[in-house]
Amino acid sequence: VYGTDKKGLNQLMSESDYIVCSAPSTVETRGMVNADAFKNVKDNAVFINLGRGPVIDEDALVEALKNGKLKGAALDVFSEEPLPRSNELWELDNVLLSPHNMDQTCTFMHEATEFFVFENLPRFICGKDLMNPVNAKLGY
Repeated sequence: VYGTDKKGLNQLMSESDYIVCSAPSTVETRGMVNADAFKNVKDNAVFINLGRGPVIDEDALVEALKNGKLKGAALDVFSEEPLPRSNELWELDNVLLSPHNMDQTCTFMHEATEFFVFENLPRFICGKDLMNPVNAKLGY
């Protein structure tokens, strides 16, 4: 366990071949993976962000990709969405870009409706706790 502070993040970055970021975007996490974190990244590591774009300092990420510190990145979330055509990430050969819409399958709406109708609506009617609630205080 690396902890939740900058020292822990830098240690994780320095020891990992693949780094997967799935953090929510909160006041505490915005810009969390910054130039300092990328400076500490293990040589030839691959960075994957599927959480929220604002958690990453994109300029620092681009720099780490361009200078070879990172071997590559796979991204489906960005600071600005959709990713502007002028963004340098489009031009980097060591970056895989994907739209943040993996829930857009042919069965998604059916599954989401079933979840609501058969899980959360009955819970709500009976005064029970809902599944997957959003905690407004935490921001996710």
